[in-house]
Amino acid sequence: TPDLCHPDQRDVLLQLKTEFKIQKPDELDDYSMNVTSYPKTESWENRSTNCCNWDGVTCDTESGKVIGLDLSCSCLHGQLESNSSLFSLKHLTSLNLAYTNFTLSPIPDKFNNLMLLETLNLSVSSLKGLPREILQLTNLVSLDLSSHYSPDKSFLLSIENPPLFLRLLAQNLRNLRALDMSYVNISSEIPHEFSYMPSLRTLHLASCYLVGEFPSSVFMIPNLQSIILDYNPDLRGNLPVFRRNNSMQVLSLWETSFSGIIPDSIGNLKHLASLKLAISNFSGRIPFSLGELSNLSRLSLSSNYFTGEVRSSFGNLKQLIRFSVGGNQLTGNFPSALLNLTKLRIINLISNQFTGSLPPNIGQLSKLEVLYAYGNSFTGVVPSSLLQISSLTRLSLDDYQLSDLIGFENVSVLSNLQDLYFKSNNFRVSSPVDLNVFSSFKELVHLDLSGIPLSTANITSDSVFSSNFEDLYFPGCNITEFPEFLRDQRNLKYLYLSNNNIKGQLPDWLWRLQELQDLDLSHNSLSGFDGSLKAVPGSQIRIFDLSSNAFQGRIFIPYTSINYMFASSNNFTGEIPRSLCGGKSSPAIIDLSKNNFHGSIPQCLGTNMSSLTDLNLHNNCLRKSS
Repeated sequence: TPDLCHPDQRDVLLQLKTEFKIQKPDELDDYSMNVTSYPKTESWENRSTNCCNWDGVTCDTESGKVIGLDLSCSCLHGQLESNSSLFSLKHLTSLNLAYTNFTLSPIPDKFNNLMLLETLNLSVSSLKGLPREILQLTNLVSLDLSSHYSPDKSFLLSIENPPLFLRLLAQNLRNLRALDMSYVNISSEIPHEFSYMPSLRTLHLASCYLVGEFPSSVFMIPNLQSIILDYNPDLRGNLPVFRRNNSMQVLSLWETSFSGIIPDSIGNLKHLASLKLAISNFSGRIPFSLGELSNLSRLSLSSNYFTGEVRSSFGNLKQLIRFSVGGNQLTGNFPSALLNLTKLRIINLISNQFTGSLPPNIGQLSKLEVLYAYGNSFTGVVPSSLLQISSLTRLSLDDYQLSDLIGFENVSVLSNLQDLYFKSNNFRVSSPVDLNVFSSFKELVHLDLSGIPLSTANITSDSVFSSNFEDLYFPGCNITEFPEFLRDQRNLKYLYLSNNNIKGQLPDWLWRLQELQDLDLSHNSLSGFDGSLKAVPGSQIRIFDLSSNAFQGRIFIPYTSINYMFASSNNFTGEIPRSLCGGKSSPAIIDLSKNNFHGSIPQCLGTNMSSLTDLNLHNNCLRKSS
C-alpha cells in the first residue's frame, strides 16, 4: 500500500492518542460499556509512518487526508475537551466514537470545526449536554446520539431549550437520513417541522420523555422506513391514513399513549416487517387489511383495547415469527389462521376472552418456541401434538379449564423447556404425574404445576435434577413428603408447596438454600423443624408462610429480616422470639394467631417496627409488655 499518510495528520492522531487512557472492559463498572472492545489506538505508533493503515483510520485515496475515524469500542477513557486534536481533522466525513467513556463531560461546541462530517456517531459515550453548534453540520446524513436506559435522568444526554433545538435540527439538517436520539432526555414535544425532513429514512426516539401530540404527518415522509417511538408514555397521537407506495418497514409505538384505531390503510405498508403497538391505548377491531402485509415478521398488539376476532386474513402472513395480542378483549376460538404460519416462534394470547379448545393439529407449528395462552377460557383436552413440539422453550396454560391431561408423560420430549406453567384444578388423570419425569429437563428454570396431582415415589438418589430452578409452584398437588431433590437447588428463589399433604419435619438443609426468598408451606401437616433453631447466616427469606399446619414447640425464624411472617393455626408454644424484629428491615405483616404462645409481647413489636402494617396475635396466651 502506498504511503498516503501526511505527517501533519499522523501527528494529530498521535496527539489524540495521548488525550485518553485505555481502560479495558473488565475494568469498567458501567454495564453499557461491556461490549466487545479492543484498544485500536495501540496500533498507532510513530515508527509506523503510514497512519492510513492504523486501526480505525481511513484516508482519502488521492489527497491522503484522514476522512474517516472509527474509534468505537476502543476502550478509550477520559474527557473530550474543546481543545482536543480531534477537531483539527477538518477533512473528516465520518466519525464514530460510540461506546467511549467520556466520563460525563459535555459535548464540546467545537464540532462545528468538522463541517464536512456526513456521519457522526456518539452513542453510548457518557457525554452530557448537547450544544447547538452541532446543528451547523449541514452535510450530516446520519446522526446517532443514542444511549442506554438509566433510571437516573442525570446520566442521560440532555438538551438545553429542547423546542428550539428540535426546530433548528429539522430546519438545518435537511440531508439527514438517519436520526437516533433514543434515551436522550428531550422532555418536549416533537415540532411539526420534523415533517419537512424529506431525506429522513430512520427516526428513532425511544425513551426520550416525549410529551404532547406527535405530528401524524411525520409518518407520511415519503422515504421513511423505520420509526421507533417506544417508551414515551406521555406521547399522544393517532395513526394517519397511509398512502400507497409507502416505504415503511418498522413502525414501533411500544408503551406510548397513542390511541384510536388501526386504519384500514395499514394494508398500504407493503414493505412493513415489524409492527409494535403494545402497551398503548389503541382500540377497535384489528383490520382485515393487516393480513395483507406479506413481509410482516413481527406483530405486537398486546395490552391495548382491541375487540372482535383475529381475522382469517392473518393466514397470509407467511413470514410471521412473532404474534402477540395478549391483554386485549379479543374473542372467538384459537385463531386457526395461525396454523398456516410455519415460521411462527412466539404466540402470545394471554388475558383475552378466547374460548373453545386448542386445535389438535397445533403440533404442525414445528418451530414454535413460546406459547402463552393463560387468562382465557379454553376448555377440553391438551392436544398431544403440543407436547411434541421439541423447539418449545416457554409454555404457559395457566387458568386453562382443561378436563383431561392426555400424554403428559411425553412432556420429556420438550427438552429445551425453560418455563412451564401448567396450572389447573380440573384435570382428570388416571394416575398422578411422575415428578421424576422433569429430571431430564436441564434448561428448566420456572415450573408451575399447581393443582396437578404429582408423585415423588420414583425420585431416588440416582435422580439428577437440574440445579437451574428458580421458581417451583406445586400447591394442591397431593404431595405427601418433602421433595428431596430440592436439597441441591442452589438457585431456587420461590418455593410454593401449600395445600398438600406433607407430614413430618422440615429438613434443615432447606435453610441452606441461600437464594430462597419466598417459602409457602401453608395448609399441610408439618409438625416440626429438623436440626438447630438458630438463624442461618446468608439466608434471605422474605416471605415465610407456615400457617395451617401441625407445628408444635418453639417457632423457628430462619432469617432476621423477614418481611411477611405467617404462622397462624398451629400449636406453637413458648415466647415470641425477639429475632422477629432484630434484622436490618422490619416486617410488614406478622400473623401468629391461633397458637399457644405465652409470655409477654416483645416490646420491639411496638417501638422498632416502622414498616409494620398488620400484627395479628389473637388466640394466644400472651400478656402486655411491662
